[in-house]
Amino acid sequence: MGRSPCCEKAHTNKGAWTKEEDQRLVDYIRNHGEGCWRSLPKSAGLLRCGKSCRLRWINYLRPDLKRGNFTDDEDQIIIKLHSLLGNKWSLIAGRLPGRTDNEIKNYWNTHIKRKLLSHGIDPQTHRQINESKTVSSQVVVPIQNDAVEYSFSNLAVKPKTENSSDNGASTSGTTTDEDLRQNGECYYSDNSGHIKLNLDLTLGFGSWSGRIVGVGSSADSKPWCDPVMEARLSLL
Repeated sequence: MGRSPCCEKAHTNKGAWTKEEDQRLVDYIRNHGEGCWRSLPKSAGLLRCGKSCRLRWINYLRPDLKRGNFTDDEDQIIIKLHSLLGNKWSLIAGRLPGRTDNEIKNYWNTHIKRKLLSHGIDPQTHRQINESKTVSSQVVVPIQNDAVEYSFSNLAVKPKTENSSDNGASTSGTTTDEDLRQNGECYYSDNSGHIKLNLDLTLGFGSWSGRIVGVGSSADSKPWCDPVMEARLSLL
């Protein structure tokens, strides 16, 4: 269930308070204290709701209220408290005896705000306006890593000089086509009898790919590649 209304609005007065109503409210609170604002209007003989009586007393009729303009010291206190608390006017009013939260809020919007702007200070951040614009205009640009390509070509493979009979290698002292095929190497041979290896490798930071191709100087030269090595390269 919702909270019941503090009064019957159909039988309450609205609008400006009269001097007679102010005097009745002051006399009742002096004799009985503030008490419960919900039952106070009926006890004081006022056709007002409890909220209206409370605001009228706190903002206008309290005997300890300060009258007149704000002093320079009060201005400085309000500015310092606003930089720490923001728009929490009730907390600010609690540190300024005799001033109400509604009064401080109205004074801030009509006087102090304009005063700060005239001095080049942002009333929300309490910083210089030029400095605030500079900070807000800074944009963080992410660093982009461009791909770096490395190319290796025309690499020659020197013939073997050691004699080996392992794995069916030739004993003639040079590397044969059969040896290279068994070792899973890709190569091509030209008319001069030299064995050459051509690598075209491209590397990037995000992804990389490598391929080994053979380019012969004659139309008869063909690249050789072991199927196992080719399958491994395709997985990279």
